[in-house]
Amino acid sequence: MAAMARPGNRPPDGRPGRGAWFLVLPALIPILVLSVGPLLYGIALAFTDSQSGRTRPTQWIGLLNFQDLAQDRLFWESFRIGLQWAVGVTVPQFLLALGLALLLNQNLRFRWLARALAIVPWAMPEIVVGIMWRLVYQPDAGLLGDALGTDKDWLSDPTTALPAVIVVGVWAGMPQVTVALLAGLANVPRELHEAAAVDGAGAWRRFRTVTWPAIRPIALAISALSFIWNLNSFALVYVLTNGGPGGRTRLPMLFAYEEAFRYGQFGYAAAMGCVLVAVVSVLLAVYLVGRLRGDDR
Repeated sequence: MAAMARPGNRPPDGRPGRGAWFLVLPALIPILVLSVGPLLYGIALAFTDSQSGRTRPTQWIGLLNFQDLAQDRLFWESFRIGLQWAVGVTVPQFLLALGLALLLNQNLRFRWLARALAIVPWAMPEIVVGIMWRLVYQPDAGLLGDALGTDKDWLSDPTTALPAVIVVGVWAGMPQVTVALLAGLANVPRELHEAAAVDGAGAWRRFRTVTWPAIRPIALAISALSFIWNLNSFALVYVLTNGGPGGRTRLPMLFAYEEAFRYGQFGYAAAMGCVLVAVVSVLLAVYLVGRLRGDDR
């Protein structure tokens, strides 16, 4: 005779029992309250004329905010800058992290110390990183100016502000990419490298035929996530330039922040947030579809 299922065990039909839901609730409730709830409220706010300091009730205006947003040249300019920033940070960040991960994966002396130092920027808050690099870029007594023998104001010059901020973004985000790639490299069997070396394969061929196929899923995942994180950047650029000079580093999140908390246009800023959420959702969907197709092959 089959044993009867006890409370909290999985029922015979394979569905989770009531006890499983009680175990999930402590983790599910904070997600609903702190993530899903504000997201739904922000989406609803985008369809209203909510503003700060108003005495009359907020009214439902439908798609009017989105219609105005479609004609807002400044927002789409900030979106273009955001794409430049995201690509400009993600690509060199990945290439440098890959080189550093390959180096730290070798049998070097004090490798443990090098690995520890490599993740220092990751452990620093973005506010601290921004303040530190402002001191580096300072025209009068900055380290970069002293090294190059110039008093150029890198963050205030329209031609150098965005590249200077991109350098900081690459430096700040490279450790997390390096750690992810190191984890992938640790799973590559050394026997494959040794066999390829015996067959006469050089370093580049071993990387192309052995290393890259093994770490490719991790590389694609961390690159996609880095691009999304960089597109949603706020704190680092806010501390470095506050969107200046002349809006040359005004990312979409900075633009939405200014509309909400400087000009009090909460509904309009919420509409900008909805556009950004839609863009990120599309990027995630494209990435997930690509992963599913790759797994089916």
